[in-house]
Amino acid sequence: MRLCFLVEEQYRHDGMPLDVIRQLTAWGHRVDVLRPGRSLIRISEAIQAGSHDAWVLKTVSDGPGLTLLEAAASVGLTTVNDARSIRSVRDKALAAVIARRNGLPVPVTYAAARPEEFAAIPESEFPLVVKPADGSSGRAVRLVATPDRLMDPGAEPTGGGLLIAQPYVPNSGTDLKVYCINGDLYATERCSPLHPGRTVLERQVPLTPEVARIAAEIGTVFGLDLYGADILLGPDGPVVVDINDFPSFHQVPDAVARVSAAILHLARTGSGQPVTALAPATPALLPAQPSIRFGGSLPVGGQ
Repeated sequence: MRLCFLVEEQYRHDGMPLDVIRQLTAWGHRVDVLRPGRSLIRISEAIQAGSHDAWVLKTVSDGPGLTLLEAAASVGLTTVNDARSIRSVRDKALAAVIARRNGLPVPVTYAAARPEEFAAIPESEFPLVVKPADGSSGRAVRLVATPDRLMDPGAEPTGGGLLIAQPYVPNSGTDLKVYCINGDLYATERCSPLHPGRTVLERQVPLTPEVARIAAEIGTVFGLDLYGADILLGPDGPVVVDINDFPSFHQVPDAVARVSAAILHLARTGSGQPVTALAPATPALLPAQPSIRFGGSLPVGGQ
């Protein structure tokens, strides 16, 4: 198969997707890599029907790569994830509306162009988590204790775009990161960016039925095949605070081979049907209960 990866500078040396590119190449597939942030691209020639079996995006939220992916989709090329799905989660304000409209547990969300506008929110809803609507990798995420702290140093995020604010969900300081690889779910723990002083061992943890149901529903609602969700275990139950297309898949066993196999499957079918990628090499690291599957299979490394 012939695949095209869009990789921006931030991920130029990142294991995900570089290790996936190497794996696909080792399996005998041709992989072209475009760097939309640092190269001239003759898009009228590069993006045309039949040029590739699929285009794969690994870029920052506000980077130029998504436009190129959407251009590929516009001429009928398969994209991983679906370009419309990526757009819907990369705009965090839009994602919050779609999620709540479909019954996902997402905090009440406010939007404003300037942080001082959030002073109109009732003080009873503070502390607030304020972040750019187009942010990624924890960039410019702030915990604001009271309205008078909205304009503290660092309040104005790079780019000056739309901001969102959500009431802080009390939690232990540990984020639950749930990864989905075409229907298979994996849960990991990591330190919350809002509590950097705490020490949390990043590790895979069992996936509870309630969290598994929420994570699977995210894929259904947004039409995603490869994604991650940040979920907090608040006093009233799990709360979804972020959704990411094509995340790092840290602590997922055999992540590179699993993601590579999923990309090949999606390039063939474009249907988003899940795939069984690999039998785990280290069963002891897997959750106590099986990951969610919806059917389908694919031999790893198949042409």
